[in-house]
Amino acid sequence: MAEVLMFNALRAAIDEEMAHDPTVFVLGEDVGHYGGSYKVTKDLYKKYGELRLLDTPIAENSFTGMAVGAAMTGLRPIIEGMNMGFLLLAFNQIANNAGMLRYTSGGNFKIPMVIRGPGGVGRQLGAEHSQRLEAYFQAVPGLKIVACSTPYNAKGLLKAAIRDDNPVLFFEHVLLYNLKEHLPEEEYLLPLDRAEIVRPGSQVTILTYSRMRHHAMQAAKTLAQEGYDPEVIDLISLKPIDMTTIAASIRKTHRVIIVEECMKTGGIAAEVMAQIYEQVFDELDAPVLRLSSQDIPTPYNGRLESLTIVQPAQIVEAVKKMVAMQI
Repeated sequence: MAEVLMFNALRAAIDEEMAHDPTVFVLGEDVGHYGGSYKVTKDLYKKYGELRLLDTPIAENSFTGMAVGAAMTGLRPIIEGMNMGFLLLAFNQIANNAGMLRYTSGGNFKIPMVIRGPGGVGRQLGAEHSQRLEAYFQAVPGLKIVACSTPYNAKGLLKAAIRDDNPVLFFEHVLLYNLKEHLPEEEYLLPLDRAEIVRPGSQVTILTYSRMRHHAMQAAKTLAQEGYDPEVIDLISLKPIDMTTIAASIRKTHRVIIVEECMKTGGIAAEVMAQIYEQVFDELDAPVLRLSSQDIPTPYNGRLESLTIVQPAQIVEAVKKMVAMQI
């Protein structure tokens, strides 16, 4: 098993799928000769040619619409958003075209396309480059939404997303690209609709995804040293939400904390809370708690930026308070 950086795990997934299927191609700004803003497609144009690593103009709505048309004709486009926040410019193409065409055509067209790229709060990238778009798109019918969090699941999920016949929004976190992990040499794919139990536990369920998985695990390590036993679950699939795994955990722990980098108002946690209350309300011994980002544009100032998102110490404090609550 080789130790691989996350951006190279993503690159390997794209490379393998392009070799496996000649209909797979990549398009976006600087994906060819430059190799992508975070080097996920580095040197692939040398192997597959410039028409399969297609450098586009700075026009997200245009090249996203072009990719939808390509998918309708049987190709499998992978769009790289240089920064996922820029894809707000292609909201119409993603929502009204990619998400709906398979349904509005009566099944005559499949839309096998992946829209992937970096997002989340980085290190002083400013408000416009610190967007978290997962909640923006969660209400759009016809989309699948996945958030990878490790090199292992990044590779397996991206390969599965490329082979899926539906449009998949694939969220990568800008601060996780240099994460290292040993990956198996043999091929593997991971399901797009399953959460992962990262740490089994008995006292409280911590639901999280993307970069916050690592904050939650850091908090869990501290809590375990003090005698607490939290269960940590990485949602991975943000649409659909894996309520089977979540409900099974709640029936064991009877307490839930949701940790997200998304904004609190209308965020991913809000939808997860709604489904928990609908499906397993009677199993709860305490109200569901959500730890979310502040509802403000992300400041450029580094100290202020860190104050807008959830930190491990806040998770530790929340778990202690919840476990201490009297039933």
